[in-house]
Amino acid sequence: MSHQPPQQIRLQADRQGLILVYPDAEYTLPAEYLRVYSPSAEVRGHGRGQAKLQTGKAGISITDLQPAGNYALKITFSDGHDSGLYSWGYLYELANGYATMWPDYLSRLEAAGASRNPAAQANTPLKEKKCPH
Repeated sequence: MSHQPPQQIRLQADRQGLILVYPDAEYTLPAEYLRVYSPSAEVRGHGRGQAKLQTGKAGISITDLQPAGNYALKITFSDGHDSGLYSWGYLYELANGYATMWPDYLSRLEAAGASRNPAAQANTPLKEKKCPH
């Protein structure tokens, strides 16, 4: 795994993807992919098995990129999410793992009966809880 920063970091013009250029390859990581695999505790949880499945993130964009020292990027997304620092090693892992990590995410969404579509998530009825009295 590379802990070196990419040689170049660029946003796609539509802000829907992050372009990372390394000496041996160039990767374009969709904003939605970066958002659903955010390294934040809000997404990953605080321990093993506590990750929260991110739903309704299709169409999300990157609104800001800031360096975090010499070791990471802080990415702000159009839904306001801005916690979690993407270390150089984690970005490289996401880039190299896209071919397996993205289909895995889609499978977990399907298994949960959830959607990438934000409108579908907003229209999903909440389960009614019965009052015990």
